[in-house]
Amino acid sequence: MLGPRIDTAAQRAVRALAGVATHARPVERALALRHAASAAGELVAVLSHQAPAVVGEELPAVSISQSFFRVREKELSDQQAALHGLLVIHRALEDLCEAPLSGGDLALELAGMRQAVVDLTGVTPGTGRDFDASAALPEPGAEASSEEVWSARWLIGHQVHVLFNVCAAVAVADAVGHLRHGDSDTALLRLADATVFVRGFPAAMTHASTIPADYYMAAIRHTMAPPSVDVPLSGRQHRGYKLFRAAMKDLLSVVPDSYERLAVRSPELAEARGALLEADIIDGERHVTLAYSMVHLHHSIAQKPEGPDNAVAELRLMRHRRAAQYASLIRFGDHYIAGAVAGLRHS
Repeated sequence: MLGPRIDTAAQRAVRALAGVATHARPVERALALRHAASAAGELVAVLSHQAPAVVGEELPAVSISQSFFRVREKELSDQQAALHGLLVIHRALEDLCEAPLSGGDLALELAGMRQAVVDLTGVTPGTGRDFDASAALPEPGAEASSEEVWSARWLIGHQVHVLFNVCAAVAVADAVGHLRHGDSDTALLRLADATVFVRGFPAAMTHASTIPADYYMAAIRHTMAPPSVDVPLSGRQHRGYKLFRAAMKDLLSVVPDSYERLAVRSPELAEARGALLEADIIDGERHVTLAYSMVHLHHSIAQKPEGPDNAVAELRLMRHRRAAQYASLIRFGDHYIAGAVAGLRHS
């Protein structure tokens, strides 16, 4: 707990996020999102009153990717971690008031935001909703050009993705710790929290990509490759994602049993682990289709132009490897792919 004022503001933000009608008509949805953004802004103000935000631009970036997406790493207090997480959420909610994100992806991204508020502030999540369509809300600021909005959205969505990655890594690591100490009930809760974040991964990336593909190819893509940057940007540079992958590896070292064997010993754990792994596979699958919508059959900027595969093929291969790894660990495993991958390894 970070104090009663923060607790009250965090509860309000959680309720506002839960109250967004993600599949409502555009005007109603935008009003609810503006209300949620206002509640997140109030929580930012309360957190800022305790201690100001760290100026990230003054901290060194450990990768080209961090520099480009304006992400930094630093040891923070609980209050500062909550503040910086809420700053990301607040900016994203303001952008979502206008972003043409589908209702399904909006629901997944908001669920991840709601869980992030809970995890970062320690507030107990309530079940009520908090939205009055007649309430007075702040008027939107001065209108930026479409190009400025699209460029900012590319960064905002990626920052939400980073936040979800770090939160998911922490949740999985917590679950592993509880499993090692025999506290399966708490482990199940943390696995469920992690699954919320992982389901939010592709939603956040889709949020970032709700810009015209032509604009991305003409104005953004070249800024992530030489000579604009020293080395091409790549997913391998995202340290938050590396933390998540390391946590997942640790989880599977603690619970390596097949789905069938684990279900006999602990059906709840088998289902919770399976839900998380399924969400991880779906993230890989949606990354394939999202890349296709943005770059079609081009190589990724991290690939050599003369390489045999394009960006979509590389991502599809990553999906297949992940599905093969998880095939025996989930209820409906992709055993055809697992067999094919195993055959390739032994050929």
